[in-house]
Amino acid sequence: MKGEPDFLQNLRDEMGGGRQWLDRVVVIAYAVLAGLAVVGFTLLADVAIELYSRMRSGWWWAPLIWTPALTALIVWTIRRWAPGAVGSGVPQVLTALAPETPLSERSRFVSLKLSAVKVLGVSGGLLAGLSVGRQGPSVQVAAGVMLHARRWLSPASGISDRELLVAGGAAGIAAAFNTPLGGIVFAIEELSRRLQDRSSGLMLAAIVVAGLVAVSAFGNLSYFGRVRADALSWWSLLVPGALVALACGLLGGLLSRLMLASFTGLPDRFCAYRRKRPVTFAAICGLVVAVIAVVSDGAAVGVGHEHTKDLLDEVADPTASHQPLVFTGLKFVASWLSAWAGVPGGIFGPSLSLGAGVGADVAWLLSSPHGAALIALGMCGFLAAVTQTPITAMIIVMEMTDGHSMVLSLMACALLASLVSRMISRPLYSTMSLLMMRSLRDRTGAAPVPDPVGR
Repeated sequence: MKGEPDFLQNLRDEMGGGRQWLDRVVVIAYAVLAGLAVVGFTLLADVAIELYSRMRSGWWWAPLIWTPALTALIVWTIRRWAPGAVGSGVPQVLTALAPETPLSERSRFVSLKLSAVKVLGVSGGLLAGLSVGRQGPSVQVAAGVMLHARRWLSPASGISDRELLVAGGAAGIAAAFNTPLGGIVFAIEELSRRLQDRSSGLMLAAIVVAGLVAVSAFGNLSYFGRVRADALSWWSLLVPGALVALACGLLGGLLSRLMLASFTGLPDRFCAYRRKRPVTFAAICGLVVAVIAVVSDGAAVGVGHEHTKDLLDEVADPTASHQPLVFTGLKFVASWLSAWAGVPGGIFGPSLSLGAGVGADVAWLLSSPHGAALIALGMCGFLAAVTQTPITAMIIVMEMTDGHSMVLSLMACALLASLVSRMISRPLYSTMSLLMMRSLRDRTGAAPVPDPVGR
């Protein structure tokens, strides 16, 4: 039949041409480098967290001086030398992906330089004891590495800058969470809704390779261990699970809205002072976070993974090491102020910790025997509410906790929490990206330059 694939001809096209294979090798090599960059980022962040923990343990008052001073130094340095490294990193990648962004301005948002600054800035924020995460910034870090592959690819490779950015950003999620499948879903749901047929397989391979680099470094283990939910039914989780989803949707939507308001700058005295004296404002935010660290004995600052692991490990009573309602409130304020200060840092990690706190709170309020399952639902629901990417949130939490037996419950919680969040706040990352593009147009005063070759 006319139009049917010619197997032999297609085989010759795929196997022939040394330059085509060299391009593929370049992409896979840069995927390995992107994975290694995220692995190095993870190790450096862990060292920063450990150093801060030792300092706080030795001198309980030290954060009251150290945190505001280092926060102010980071903000001053970033604003002076690399303003594109501020914040999460996901909006920057989305802005670089936008067709409206001129090619000459793309390096303002994604580059090797920004990747290096991002790693140092986020690690510095964790060393300061701020409530920031490294997973979102890993998107910008890996995207900057992958985009650098462009200079080694041939013009006839058929691989666009857009595809390199999508693959790099998704590879960052895959390597940061040790979840290759989560990276692929993130690429589809958040970064791009289309890939060129010719090279989509190669880009997916790059994402998986970067994820496998992290697996090789840290082991093929679930990030938070296994959630013991095999014997649970829908009915046993229906009421408490719905409460977790609603609470996560409300709090996650509120956090997203506050972060957008902080980013855009409202006509109030706080935002006016931040615009006038950003470094001093950052120091004040750091001081408040330091007070929270002292009050919570360090539990409500940092990424929050240790607190979440403790909750999930205590299967008999997941709320034993948790201050009901207090931890969630303090972590919420610390995460918001850390973002408002203007340091590089993501919200993925703090969102998982906040969601775990919400799940533990509901388990405590209802005296539920299914605390571990509710904590996993809270992690999924809060992440879905803040990012408004429910499928990505469900896949990430499922892989991180090995909670395959809870897949339907996780999906229902993510969808409900995301729906509630959309009633409160606009999508966080895409809205920030639109604001960045608007600021770019205002600054350059030029119409966007289309990319003639799709790069």
